[in-house]
Amino acid sequence: MQSRDDRILTPGQLNTLARDLLESAFPLVLVEGELGNVTRPASGHLYFTLKDARAQVRCALFKPKSQWLKFAPREGLKVLARGRLTLYEARGDYQLVCDSLEEAGEGALRRAFEELKARLQAEGLFEPARKRPLPAFVRRLAVLTSPTGAVIRDVISVLRRRFPLVEVDLLPVPVQGDGAAAQIRSALLRADDCGRYDAILLARGGGSLEDLWAFNDEALVRAIADCMTPVVSAIGHETDFSLADFAADLRAPTPSAAAELLVPDAVGLSARLAGLHRQALALQANALRQRMQRLDRAFLRLHAQRPQARLDALARRATQAKLRLDNAVQRRLERERGALRHADAILRAQHPHQRLQRLRERLLALQSRPQALIAQRLQREALHLRGLARSLHAISPLATVARGYSILQHPDGRIVRGIADAAPGDALRARLQDGALAVRVERREE
Repeated sequence: MQSRDDRILTPGQLNTLARDLLESAFPLVLVEGELGNVTRPASGHLYFTLKDARAQVRCALFKPKSQWLKFAPREGLKVLARGRLTLYEARGDYQLVCDSLEEAGEGALRRAFEELKARLQAEGLFEPARKRPLPAFVRRLAVLTSPTGAVIRDVISVLRRRFPLVEVDLLPVPVQGDGAAAQIRSALLRADDCGRYDAILLARGGGSLEDLWAFNDEALVRAIADCMTPVVSAIGHETDFSLADFAADLRAPTPSAAAELLVPDAVGLSARLAGLHRQALALQANALRQRMQRLDRAFLRLHAQRPQARLDALARRATQAKLRLDNAVQRRLERERGALRHADAILRAQHPHQRLQRLRERLLALQSRPQALIAQRLQREALHLRGLARSLHAISPLATVARGYSILQHPDGRIVRGIADAAPGDALRARLQDGALAVRVERREE
């Protein structure tokens, strides 16, 4: 049986159980309410409450998701929060941890926009292959926009500046509000059916998603895709996108940019026309020269068909052929004479008398070479002998004597090299440069 103490929980255990129950029961919720108690501390997290007339709930949007918001959260703003319920165990606070936060009205429209876009895209309405190319020169243009806004003034200003020859028809339509999409679609179909226009421009200034909602109407988008006339869309600013932009044949970032894309620059076009005119004149002159040359050749051929002209031409050809033959024979004779002179020179060089003369000269040269070699060898040997004599003289004792020294010898010829080689009373012979002295040793001194 379970004891009473086993059922006792600590506050931390109780809060943990409550958190697990909340997170498992409410994994993901969408809550729409009014912002209150909005705070953003230095950590970058966003803390607030969502409230209505009956209750409120604490919420948190942690960094970095809090930095990706497309609007500034403020007190009293109605928003749509997406997140999971949890419980902060340290304080026991029940709260909603948000994954995303968006303005309530904008969020609903954005979801509807994305759903319709995905469905139409799956049908192939936005495929590049089905889009129609714009004509090179737009002569008549239909502009569907508000007649009182700045858009039509900007478009007409750009068109008049760049290409004044274009005809512009304003088809006034409301660009926002109830019924605007139906009126825009009706004007678009009339402009397409009449076959008068080379292109149709849908234009509007910038605004919120709600302001531009008329251009996200499904019927209007399908009408744009079905038009036979190319449609250019310039809805809002560069960062604004509508479904009409995806269905149109060309999307421009602004109405003024659309006007620049629709018509060429008159100055550049004038320069191009001038260049084409110069090119046409050059081609015409070249064609005229070619035809004149063909005429001259035809005249020459016609003149050459007369008998006398043919005989004259044949005579000229015969004369030219004879000249070429004479020149060829003369060149051949010159080559043969040159070859003959070369052969004669070779034969003369190989004549026996010439060879005997060269052999005699070589023999005389060979006879003088041994004597010269013997003289050179004797000279080298004499130089070597003198070198040996100088070396022998340098180490000879006589050379030492010649410098003032003497050589002591015993009567038997032994040389006295130290005091140990002689004793007192020994008779010695001292050899000098110019003779010898007989000496006797009196005593030895170390």
